[in-house]
Amino acid sequence: MSVGAANVRGMAIGSNIDTFAGLRVRRFRRGERGRGVAWRISVDYEAPEDRFARELDNLIDSVGGVNVEALVIGQWGESYDSAPPLHLLVAARDRLPNLRALFVGEMTYEECEISWIHHGDIAPLLAAFPRLEVLRIRGSEGLRLSPVRHRRLRELAVEAGGLPGAFVRGFADSSFPALQELELWLGIAEYGGDVTVEDLAPILGGADLPALRRLALRNAEIADQVAEALAAAPVVARLEELDLSLGALSDAGAAALLLGQPLTHLRRLDLSHHFMSADVAGRFAEELPGVRVDTSDEQAIDEDGFRYVSVTE
Repeated sequence: MSVGAANVRGMAIGSNIDTFAGLRVRRFRRGERGRGVAWRISVDYEAPEDRFARELDNLIDSVGGVNVEALVIGQWGESYDSAPPLHLLVAARDRLPNLRALFVGEMTYEECEISWIHHGDIAPLLAAFPRLEVLRIRGSEGLRLSPVRHRRLRELAVEAGGLPGAFVRGFADSSFPALQELELWLGIAEYGGDVTVEDLAPILGGADLPALRRLALRNAEIADQVAEALAAAPVVARLEELDLSLGALSDAGAAALLLGQPLTHLRRLDLSHHFMSADVAGRFAEELPGVRVDTSDEQAIDEDGFRYVSVTE
């Protein structure tokens, strides 16, 4: 479910997705019919306040709520100044009985910079849709997660230029026994990314995530500290995929991973967009011959000694 390199360009997300949750994305227009697609709803940022509500109603009426399996929500108006109208989805829950996948905030930088996209508490949304299996969120300004239990969610991803530590702590206080994939873009402090390794400790311990098979801690300014923690993290032993891409991983973090617990059981290790030296990056392929290792997109430390993550503003 991760956003590939083709969608991430120059520290910004430059194109809309074509597929979501295994389905082709199709922009909804009034009168459309069909099923087996991920319907995209988006309104102009200057649209009247009730425009999104009317678009959602039109979608449900035209397509038939029972035929809506996946929704992709783009702009809902002034997304840089207001949280998405999740209350409208919550109110429509009985009309969307088969919704299993939802992407909130699927916008390019031209529509709204990722670190400007506002959100609120997503717990009511999860409570309203107990059959939801995939939830992806872009943006994290004001993003919260009150403690919640969800038995069916398999994939959760938050794309951010700076992820609030409060969200991660809320996740740790919640229960997701079916979660197989967790993807968090930690971002940088300048844009609110104040997640610490201590915040991540319950995730790295893995005790409350029995089904987790893919862990992605991407776009991280603190990639070296995360790598050092992963070197001894209990959750790693049962992962199939580990992803530290888009971040500021250097030789220090890489060395910790290489000296830590075995990684030979992984199917895939993604370290792309990194600041490792060629020699250190090459050791991963040498020492993990049965693992698909990606050390592409080597970056250079700038003249002031800074290492930049891929997506910030």
